[in-house]
Amino acid sequence: MKRIFASLAVCAAATALTATSAFAAENITGAGATFPYPIYAKWAQSYNKETGVQLNYQSIGSGGGIKQISAKTVDFGASDKPLTAKVLEEKGMMQFPMVMGGIVPIINVEGIKPGELVLDGETLANIFLGKIKKWDDAAIKALNPGVSLPSKRISVVHRADGSGTTFNFTYYLADISPEWKKNVGVDASVQWPTGTGGKGNQGVANYVSQLKNSVGYVEYAYALQNNLTYSKMKNKEGNTVAPTMEAFQAAAAGADWTHSDGFYLILANQPGAKSWPMTAATFILLHKKVENPEAIKSALNFFDWAYNNGDAAAEELHYVPFPGSVKSLVRDAWAKELKTADGKSVYMGS
Repeated sequence: MKRIFASLAVCAAATALTATSAFAAENITGAGATFPYPIYAKWAQSYNKETGVQLNYQSIGSGGGIKQISAKTVDFGASDKPLTAKVLEEKGMMQFPMVMGGIVPIINVEGIKPGELVLDGETLANIFLGKIKKWDDAAIKALNPGVSLPSKRISVVHRADGSGTTFNFTYYLADISPEWKKNVGVDASVQWPTGTGGKGNQGVANYVSQLKNSVGYVEYAYALQNNLTYSKMKNKEGNTVAPTMEAFQAAAAGADWTHSDGFYLILANQPGAKSWPMTAATFILLHKKVENPEAIKSALNFFDWAYNNGDAAAEELHYVPFPGSVKSLVRDAWAKELKTADGKSVYMGS
């Protein structure tokens, strides 16, 4: 994770430089979700090499991203918690999905290898509710016959900041557990019944890697890059599935983006024999009334480039790119909704 953070920090340090690209005159500033940070960092490196344009992206969590774009301190905000059409209208913003990925439970239990442990939604909810306190609890043992589980107290790690990853995680738990829905609920920031808070996916990954007998949740790329032990999950169909591209794609397969109002769509607990139950999309937020056309054109050039050239890099990090049909819907929305004060469209096509 340190390597990727450093690479984007280089871009951040260089934001005062003049871009050399023929089609983008300004560098780009953004802030928000940590969920897509690994792929945004990778895209930023490649885009900078190709165009000379720098991307300064602050990985501060979805809540921070929404605040910064609302305050107009960045060109774009990023959030894994989609805003409803009503909220978008109130804020004068549009949103669009950039990429999809999977949220995975991560654990640090001696002797347990990646993918060896199996959890289901009810058990996971009860762990984060503080009702299941030890790794050898009967509910965990029932899901894992033959696995040696220690009689050790579970240390819960959750997000401390406003987080779209938390929104999707709690959405899934609420869909599974009536008790979670009633007592904790769904949001980017909740009153956690138990546990220690880490800032960003990075913070949760770091805590779990250092804290024995712990459990947390992160975007899958963080588990891979930090060599963390993840669990398999029982999905909506009752099948045991591993976090794989195939499983994320299966969960995303039924998503109807054409009829989603303002691209508001949640992918948690989707049906399908192979579906990963905690799959999520990550979104970009822009003000519809464009005050700095050159800056927004520069940002759109980057997003357009990522749609056209970034799928392979996304898949390498186990994100799921969007199909061409969804990308076309997004481009149509750019042309229709992003306009200058005199009513001119900012996006004129790629």
